[in-house]
Amino acid sequence: MNDNKLIWSVKAKMMFVHPLLLALIVTFVAGILAACSNSSVVKTASKSAQQTKETAMVTQESGSIYLYGEAHGEAKIIDKEFELWSEYYHNEGMRHLFVELPYFTAEYLNLWMQSDNVDILDEIYDDWEGTASHNPYTKAFYKKIKSECPETIFHGTDIGHQYNTTGSRFLSYLVANDLTGTEEYTLTIEAIQQGRFYYSKDDNVYRENKMTENFIREFGKLGSESVMGIYGSAHTGLDEMDYTQSIPCMANQLQEHYGDNIYSEDLRWIAKNIKPSRVDYITLQGKEYLASYFGKQDLNGFKDYAGLCDQLHQDRWFSGKRILSV
Repeated sequence: MNDNKLIWSVKAKMMFVHPLLLALIVTFVAGILAACSNSSVVKTASKSAQQTKETAMVTQESGSIYLYGEAHGEAKIIDKEFELWSEYYHNEGMRHLFVELPYFTAEYLNLWMQSDNVDILDEIYDDWEGTASHNPYTKAFYKKIKSECPETIFHGTDIGHQYNTTGSRFLSYLVANDLTGTEEYTLTIEAIQQGRFYYSKDDNVYRENKMTENFIREFGKLGSESVMGIYGSAHTGLDEMDYTQSIPCMANQLQEHYGDNIYSEDLRWIAKNIKPSRVDYITLQGKEYLASYFGKQDLNGFKDYAGLCDQLHQDRWFSGKRILSV
């Protein structure tokens, strides 16, 4: 009888312990499975992050950008720009020249580079009438590039200036040649739309941002190629703001994007490093000053140009006259 009681007691204890033991075992196994699962997730996430990083490194442009800021239409600066491009072209093997022109204008120039006449260049030049680019020095610059650097490829990254003349003409060319399904057609439409928006709103912040976006898009096509760019100096200061002083200028934004891969130089000093054509005396507020005359600057196409007094105090230059003692 005592043995039966002992057996029953043991069975009862086992019935009590068994569920508890089972629960502990289940918990332990679940913990192991969770740990394995978490480890797998961590490894997968790590691998995914590594792949993303490697992809970014592969797609990142490795070429360099050399920007030169100009005062538009200045003969001495234009000569220097050709000298620089010729050196990059012949000594460094560069072929891609970025310019402050709309996408469609640059593409039209690329067509002209393959032609045996000057018809396209003449049409583009006529469309520039009323702007700082409508001068014989600019036209001669492009002719010289075609003659001495014939494999040059132009990239226009500005918004669509002359969208209703050059833009419309280039669009007609694409349609006539059954090229409506091409990237050229899409980007021409986009540049025209950018031009229309800019001129309807007179929005310089919009323009600066679009110039940056368009530059990044064009540079991104080139992989490891290095490029030279020619722009107004208002767009090329690596630490400068835009016209409105509200956002970083194009080069400043590009430096944020590309880091040390970008170099910029302001060439405006070249235009000032000249001998005056004559020296006069002028009177301001009853006081006489010696002034050197260097010629006239066509200000068509420029907006918000500083008035006489502001400009004199800013840098002692105005309409070609340099005040020697103010």
